[in-house]
Amino acid sequence: MTSKVSRDMLYNALKNILQDTQDHDRDCLDVVELQIGLNNYDINKDKRFYGSVLLNHIAVPQLNVCIFGDQQHCDEAKTLGIQCLDVEDLKMISKNPKLVKKIARNYDAFLASESLIKQIPISLGSGLTHAGKYLIPLSHKESMRAKITILATKKTQVKNIECLSVNVGHIGMLVEDLIQNLNISINFLVSLLKENWQNVRSLYVKSSMGLPQRIY
Repeated sequence: MTSKVSRDMLYNALKNILQDTQDHDRDCLDVVELQIGLNNYDINKDKRFYGSVLLNHIAVPQLNVCIFGDQQHCDEAKTLGIQCLDVEDLKMISKNPKLVKKIARNYDAFLASESLIKQIPISLGSGLTHAGKYLIPLSHKESMRAKITILATKKTQVKNIECLSVNVGHIGMLVEDLIQNLNISINFLVSLLKENWQNVRSLYVKSSMGLPQRIY
């Protein structure tokens, strides 16, 4: 699919964002977001869509992950310094809905041992899904470290709402890397729409605390 956003447009928008961050001397590492306004798309009638795509460069440098694991996965998680919860922890949490909500808020992603993945929704209820978090299966044939690295380059699920906002990187990245992530994100999101570019009203790029830069 041909993009309607030129490289120069992306470069200038990102240059303005990075300059604004430098001018305000912010200590935090601002996230860079792509925002898409929809056009002629009835979210109540048109087909629902969702998806995820791998980006070329890590968009979330400090992804906070929790493992719901069996003994082997918990041992591996502890070795890697990753928070993990075992079967006994799940039993304790299941009796405390407030704790389930707290856990859902505190982590960006959840990996679960394949042997536990059917048990977890029964134990935790809908607390994770209500927070927009989903269980990602983890087998013993996979590298836990590698899977978490992949998650850090993967956009979260996109649900159909009138304005989409997805994380494409952070202000500590090289401009060229951000441009690559933006191009992948734009083309992917547009491909999900029924009429592609005809359903796009606007495209903006912005940092967490900066002003939006219109690119389409």
